Amino acid sequence: MHDFHYKKGDLYCESVKVSAIAQKVGTPFYLYSYKTLVDHFTKIKTAFQKINPLICFAMKANDNLAVIKALVNQGAGLDIVSGGELKKALYIGTDPQMIVYASVGKSDEEIKEAILSGILLFNVESLPELDAIHQMAKKLRKKIKVALRINPDVEAATHQFITTGTLKNKFGIDLQTSRKILKSFQKYPHIKFSGLHIHIGSQITSKAPFLNAIKKVIEFIHTLRQDNIELEYLDIGGGLGIIYKDETPQTAQDFANSVLPYLKKTGLKIIMEPGRFIVGNAGIFVTKTLYLKDNGFKKFLIVDGGMNDLIRPTLYGAWHDILPAKETKAKKVKMDIVGPICESGDFFAKDRMFPQLNKGDLLAVMSAGAYGYVMSSNYNVRGRVPEVMVKDNKFEVTKKREVFEDLIRGESLPTFLK
Repeated sequence: MHDFHYKKGDLYCESVKVSAIAQKVGTPFYLYSYKTLVDHFTKIKTAFQKINPLICFAMKANDNLAVIKALVNQGAGLDIVSGGELKKALYIGTDPQMIVYASVGKSDEEIKEAILSGILLFNVESLPELDAIHQMAKKLRKKIKVALRINPDVEAATHQFITTGTLKNKFGIDLQTSRKILKSFQKYPHIKFSGLHIHIGSQITSKAPFLNAIKKVIEFIHTLRQDNIELEYLDIGGGLGIIYKDETPQTAQDFANSVLPYLKKTGLKIIMEPGRFIVGNAGIFVTKTLYLKDNGFKKFLIVDGGMNDLIRPTLYGAWHDILPAKETKAKKVKMDIVGPICESGDFFAKDRMFPQLNKGDLLAVMSAGAYGYVMSSNYNVRGRVPEVMVKDNKFEVTKKREVFEDLIRGESLPTFLK
């Protein structure tokens, strides 16, 4: 569910008309609903209240300061994957003990900054990474909590680019190697092995892959206890899917009902890392029509947003519902909805039945709150678009539109070309 709806023919975000925002900030832009964001976080919090997990929002899905601050204010922690995300998390006042740090490629400087900031724990993805963290902790005279990211070799029914839980992927450590590491804990005096972590992929709409992975990890926990290895945390990652088109994903309560019996048996403190589930349907991408082109073979609705703004359709073949910002009785015809980028892959929809809009008419690309702005670029020397948040009947720009000076900042001509 979300708080984008038509009222008297106009598309609204909560109590604000989308076209009124476009008139103020220009197009294209991202638009987030505060109410939807908080509601989705609350659904997970309520569904799992019996075990009171640490719910760490996955910043990689959306790192807008207003988005993460809204969630932290509701009691969320943050799941980070880079030094930049760490800095943003600390900038908005997140308690470091509510930050967990994933990523297969942490640099020495990133590790150092995270240790000095006092994060809760690192999710470790490989033996070389563990060695790097141990060496830095030794250098800093600290003892650091880590969780080993287990690769349970579970296939998730999702796009191949966003499945992460099989041994064909770069993520995590196999069970046999993990056991060896944990049994050799004495080799790492500056490391406290505190937990296990799993994350099998993203946009997973059924419970079976989650249950398979959790059951495997629980069996592994029993094996470790036979080795007299006791842990404190089990991080079950994220990956809950949302509705983009015709998916039938499980609700937060459905998911909780299926996994809670298993999680309770572990006796461990549970950490969760939802991202898309919280923010995906809390955001839209607004763009406007430039031209309707008919080459005699096919029709193209050309808009001012492009693949540099929202790359999911190009990268994953992802479907996004697209709605006119003003309801229309114009006849629907089959067309491609495309941007101005000089790439054939620059599209938002292919062969979509859509009304023939006029120049200047607004479109809303729905379910764009996750992996939208965070994956945007300056390709074709295009400034990244503004981000706007609505709460009730008010809206504010939370990220300004980039201008030319932003795009050439840091560039200079070598003296031999002057």
